[in-house]
Amino acid sequence: MLLTMVALLGCQSPADTGQEEPARANVRYTAATGNQQRPDNPYYSRTDTARLELADSTWRRVLPADVYQIARRKGTERAFTGQYWNHTGLGTYYCGACGNALFRSDAKFASDCGWPSFFEVLRKNGVSYQDDHSYGMERIEVLCGRCDAHLGHLFDDGPPPTGKRYCMNSIVLDFEPGL
Repeated sequence: MLLTMVALLGCQSPADTGQEEPARANVRYTAATGNQQRPDNPYYSRTDTARLELADSTWRRVLPADVYQIARRKGTERAFTGQYWNHTGLGTYYCGACGNALFRSDAKFASDCGWPSFFEVLRKNGVSYQDDHSYGMERIEVLCGRCDAHLGHLFDDGPPPTGKRYCMNSIVLDFEPGL
């Protein structure tokens, strides 16, 4: 019964945005630095690991509304709607708010929960954790280690070697092919 509830609930919460994901715009790649940049978000960097502590009004200004809803308001996209829930490309997943490296595709697995799932993070300090008691559930929230963006939740029903399932929202992830 408990496993059935976990499978049905996954990372979903009543804060579902109910919106389709738009394609990312205004992204440019700087070959000299190997850094991806966004003219509309000067805090986005795939190489800078310095901690970001910005006012909510700044995040609201630099993030698209749908990314802001998930990253800053702890929303959840609908299951099976995100662009990465069943994505199988090889590469690296980054925080969609700040560009922080989060997961490698070789740690991604098909969990059938409707959201992209990973069994381990790329770097130990790439994410942080917080107890989440919202909506009458006991969960562990996963936050970006650089900007504190809400990414999703961590569950103990993943595959070996870790037994963990990082259940993430596609809308707050960017993917760069390669490996």
